[in-house]
Amino acid sequence: MSRRRTLGSKKKLALLLSAATVAGGGAFVMANTSNAAPPATTRSAAESTVCQGLATALGNNQKFIEGQRAAPDAQSEARIANREAVIAQIQRQQEASGCTVGESAQDSQAARPEQPAPSQPAAGDQGGQVSGEQVCTGSTVTLSGEDGAPAASSNQFPAGTKLKVTNLDNDKSTTVEVTSVSGSCVLLNNAAFEQVREAGKFLIRRAVIEKVG
Repeated sequence: MSRRRTLGSKKKLALLLSAATVAGGGAFVMANTSNAAPPATTRSAAESTVCQGLATALGNNQKFIEGQRAAPDAQSEARIANREAVIAQIQRQQEASGCTVGESAQDSQAARPEQPAPSQPAAGDQGGQVSGEQVCTGSTVTLSGEDGAPAASSNQFPAGTKLKVTNLDNDKSTTVEVTSVSGSCVLLNNAAFEQVREAGKFLIRRAVIEKVG
C-alpha cells in the first residue's frame, strides 16, 4: 500500500510541475507581448522643419550628382564620390532626428512653397542694410553637409563669387565665397550654416541673398 501511495504522490508532483511549466511559459509569452516596445515612428518633411531642411539638402545633392552623370568631365567622379559621402552623412542626421531616412525634397509632395523675402532685410553682419545686388529672391537656404572653412556652392554663380546670406528670422548674416557647384542657388557648408542658423533648424525660409563680390 505504501508503495502505491508513493507512486501516486510522484505522479501528482510530476503533473503539478508540468502544469507550472505550461503556466509559466504562457506567462512568459504574455509578458513578452505586453512589454514589447511599440514600433518607432518617423516624421516626414511635411511634419517637421528639421526633416524638411534635411530632405532639401539631400535632394540638392542628389540633383547635383544627376547633373554630373549627365554631363561628366574629368573631375566628375571625384565630385560624385564627395557628394555621395555628404548624402550618407545627411541620412545619418535624418535617422538621428527621427526623420524618414532617404526622403529628399524631390520625394516630398507636401513641402510648403517658398515665401518671397522682403525687399528691405534686417541688419546683416555689418549692421547695415542691403550691401550688394540682391539675387535668388524667394529662395530658401539649407546646408550642403560639407565640412571645411565657411563657404558656399551654387548653380548660378562661378567659383570666387562672394555671397552674403542673411537669416531674417534671427538677423544673422554671413559672407562666404562660392567654391563649388551645387543644384541650388546657394548652399552653405556646415561651418557657414552654423553662423546663421536657428537652433535645431536645417532650413532658412526667410533669407536674403546678396552678391557682394
